[in-house]
Order: sequence, then C-alpha cells, then structure tokens
Amino acid sequence: MSSLLLLAELAAIAIVFAGLPLAYLWTRPGYNFFQKLNWVLVFMTFDLIVFGAFTRLTDSGLGCPDWPGCYGTSNPWHAIGEIQLAEANMPTGPVTVIKAWIEMIHRYLAMTVGALILIQVGLAFSKVKSLGKKPLLGSLGLLVLVCIQGAFGAWTVTLKLQPIIVTIHLMLALVLLACLTTYAQQEWEEKDTSILRFQVKPLSAKLLLLASVALCTQIFLGAWVSTNYAVLACPDFPTCMGSFLPEMAWQEGFTLWRGLGLNAQGESISPIALQTIHWAHRLFAVIAIAALGLLGISALQLSNSTLSGMDRIARLLLGLLILQALTGISNVVFQWPLFAALMHTAGSAALVFCLVRLAQWSSWSAPIHLKIVKSL
Repeated sequence: MSSLLLLAELAAIAIVFAGLPLAYLWTRPGYNFFQKLNWVLVFMTFDLIVFGAFTRLTDSGLGCPDWPGCYGTSNPWHAIGEIQLAEANMPTGPVTVIKAWIEMIHRYLAMTVGALILIQVGLAFSKVKSLGKKPLLGSLGLLVLVCIQGAFGAWTVTLKLQPIIVTIHLMLALVLLACLTTYAQQEWEEKDTSILRFQVKPLSAKLLLLASVALCTQIFLGAWVSTNYAVLACPDFPTCMGSFLPEMAWQEGFTLWRGLGLNAQGESISPIALQTIHWAHRLFAVIAIAALGLLGISALQLSNSTLSGMDRIARLLLGLLILQALTGISNVVFQWPLFAALMHTAGSAALVFCLVRLAQWSSWSAPIHLKIVKSL
C-alpha cells in the first residue's frame, strides 16, 4: 500500500471515530457546542491514557512493529498474513492478532483526539471576533502538543519501547490532559458583554505547586517502574527483599538513555537496579501522599457555599489518594494484576485532573479577586 493511500485511509478512520462524539454533542441540548467539545476532549484524552496503559500492560506496544500503519496497512485485517506468520515464528513474541488490534485501536483513539483538536482550532478561529485571539492561540498550542505527543508515540514503536521514550510519552499525555482541562474550564467572555464577577480564591498556590511537583515526580517514578518492568522487583510489602534498606544501584537504575532491559553498557540490567527503581517509587509515594493529602484537607476546610465545586474536587482528590495507595500495594501483593495496574494509571490521570480543577481557586497573594469587564 502506498504511503499516501495509507495516510488517506487512516485519516478516514480518524474522521469516522471523531464523528461519533461530534454527533452526540450536536444532539445534546444546552451549553454551547464549543465548550461541550472542550470537555469531550478532556474525557477522550483520559480514556486514551487508560487505553495506552492497557496497551503497555498487555505487551501490545509492538503488536504492529511499524508506524503509522500495521505492516504498511491501515488495519490488522489487511495484514493478517504477516501477523500470523510473525506469531507462528515467535508464539510468545510481541506480535499477535489480538495485540495488533489493541495497538491499532490505541492509535485510532489518538488520531481521534487529534482530529477533534483540529475541529476545536476551527471553531476557535470562527470565534475570534466574539471571543478574541486567546481561545485560538490556546487551541493552536494544544495542536502543537498533540503533534509532539504523536511523534513520541511513533518513537515508542520505532525505538522498540525504549524506557525513557515510553515514559515521556506517558508524561506528555498527562500534560495534554492538564492543558485540555485548563482550556475547558476557561470562561471565554464575549467582547460585547458586561461581566461583574466576584471570585474567591482562598487556596494557597504555593501548596498547590508543592503538590503538583510531588505528583509529577511520583508519576515519573511510577512510569519508570512500569516501562522497566520493575513492578515485581520488590515482591514483598512493606519491605523489599525482606529489608527496609535493600541494596541499591542508583546510577544503573536511573541511567535514562538505554534500551529496554539493558544498562548503559548494553548488558542486561541487574536485579538490584530494578529494585532501586521500584524502591524509589515506593519511598517517594510517602512524600506525594503527604503533599496531596495536605492540599486536599486544606481545600476541604476552606470550602463554603460561595466556592461551588471545590469541596467535591477535594473529596475526589482524597478518595483517589486512598485508591492509589490500595492499587499500588495490590500490584505488589497480588503480583501485578491487570485491573489494579490499570486503576493505578487511571488514578494518576484523575489526580492530575483534580489539581488542575483546584487551580481555579488558588492564589499567590490576595484570596479575593474582583473582575469587571465593561462593554465595548
């Protein structure tokens, strides 16, 4: 299949997939179409992150070992012969019919998000006169970000699941989720309207920043554990190999640029290095839970009738912390069950969502802001 034909078929698939949520939005009453699309993009990106985790956890990342298609075709049905041959030659290898479909569905979902962002750009451009340039510039920034994310998705395949590339791929997905949530919760104001807004922002931005840094660090460490398949490097809990101070190999474990299962010298990575990766994630979890818990409790205490929604987000944040602790422990105790691992990734994405939502009630200085927009 020629490259142009392959790209045309993939584009058609993306249009069909994107058409489903668009058709749903078109039939829903209330709330303007632009804002509905923005929130659907948040939901779709969250789903994409969870399905990406499913792709990784089922070892389906190389189910189609080329990119953007599958053996040069737009779907595994067209490449069934090549897939079955690869599976026959290596029955326990990365290529099977099921894994090929899982990988391609992940790519289809990613293309759907990209197509919807293109539509978002078009809508923002059509609203420049009424809303100004900020929505358009924000949407263009999202388009650039999703293109960068797509590039890392391609490198994930072409570089054979190199741990740092896969880790960055996950981190960028969460950055995209955070940016889309920030964009969706903006109250884009018409130029010709008068708005008097009294907004209370009692939450400490410093505390929010501390929690955000802790969460980002912990997510990176968790992604590094997953991409290096170090989840079971410490098979016991709460100790690691029966000790609270297990043997460590920090340099080997945290050499970032290296192949999957290898150290910097190209040799098989040692079990001690994998222990180090696992133990670092487990130890920093204490710091992350403390910082996020403090933020959640603070937000809950500051909630009142004028802060609609902040108490719900705070409770969700605290509930997610409990879920993360339970699923993290379950991954070790029950030998990395698929459901617990998926919930652990979903919980991380949901925590990012919560922090972005709480940001609208945070302030670096004065807790109260009064905004007046006069008619033009």
